[in-house]
Amino acid sequence: MNDRRLIKKYANRRLYDTVASKHVTLADIRKLIVAGVNVQIVDDTSDEDITRALLLQIIVDQERSGEPLLTEVLLTQLIRFYGDPMQHMMGDYLQQSVNTFMQQQRDFQERMTSVLSAAPVDAMQGIIKQNLAAWESLVSAGVGRAPFTPPTTKESSDGDRSE
Repeated sequence: MNDRRLIKKYANRRLYDTVASKHVTLADIRKLIVAGVNVQIVDDTSDEDITRALLLQIIVDQERSGEPLLTEVLLTQLIRFYGDPMQHMMGDYLQQSVNTFMQQQRDFQERMTSVLSAAPVDAMQGIIKQNLAAWESLVSAGVGRAPFTPPTTKESSDGDRSE
């Protein structure tokens, strides 16, 4: 991570944003991260990098409030990987999976923006053409099969059905 924003943690447990020159909370740091700012958090007295510990604390806070992202099963499985010979590989796999997911989200958003920025009539025509092509391929795949005929029923005047 390049160009990380330095946050210092003082002995009194207060966090200080060196760029904004003000004290911040974990919630403030979370907002920075959501906004795309990379942070580095260091202990002011020892200069120890405590970024991971505070990021984990933010995750714990988020998991406690609202809808959890991490299930108990997933957390249990992650704990089992600590100390396992595959621990490093699992971390790399999770990182790549999240990167792939984020790229797919960006691609989807770009496509939606493109579709929505086109004239509404053009967008609807494109969707109709795609749906028609999909329908035609389904119908042509069914060629050679017996045609579908819906069952017919007659209702008598007293409400009984007979076929």
